[in-house]
Amino acid sequence: MSFVWPLAWIATGLFSISAALVLYLALRPAVEIYDSHLKIGQAAIPWKHIRRLDRSSNVPLMVRLTLSDKTRILMVYPSDPQSSNSLLRQLRRHAREALIDGVPYRQFWGEPAHAAPARKTVQTPRYPLLLPDDEAEVERMFQRLKSVGHFDQKTSPEDK
Repeated sequence: MSFVWPLAWIATGLFSISAALVLYLALRPAVEIYDSHLKIGQAAIPWKHIRRLDRSSNVPLMVRLTLSDKTRILMVYPSDPQSSNSLLRQLRRHAREALIDGVPYRQFWGEPAHAAPARKTVQTPRYPLLLPDDEAEVERMFQRLKSVGHFDQKTSPEDK
C-alpha cells in the first residue's frame, strides 16, 4: 500500500529517524562519578584535567567537556530531569579547576576567589604550673646552670 501512497514514506522516514535516535541514546556508555575521576564507558578522566564544562540541554542532559589537552567530549545522559540535575550538580562540584558555563568554579559556587578556606585553629589554654616566685627561682637556676655548668658550688670529696 505504501508503494501506491507516497505519504506513507514520510511516516516511515519519521519513524526510522526516531527509532535511530532512541537506539543512539540507549547505547550511550555509562557515566560513573568517583572522587578522583569521571568515568564515561571505559575512559577515565581525572577531575584536574577538565578545564571547561558547558551544558547544552537538560533532557537529555548534554554536557560538553573540554580537557586540558584541548580535547572536547560531548557527554549525553538520557534520563529523567531529576537524575540529570543530580549528575550535573555532581559534575560541577567535582570539576574544581574548570570553567562552569564560562564562570570560574569559585565564583560559580560563591566562594571567595582570593584564598582557599582557612581552617581556624583553636589555641589550647595554658595553665600555670608554678607560682610566679617559683618560676623566677627556676629561671635563676637555669641561668646559673648555663653559665657554670653545675648547681653545686662546693666540690664534694666523692668527686676527687
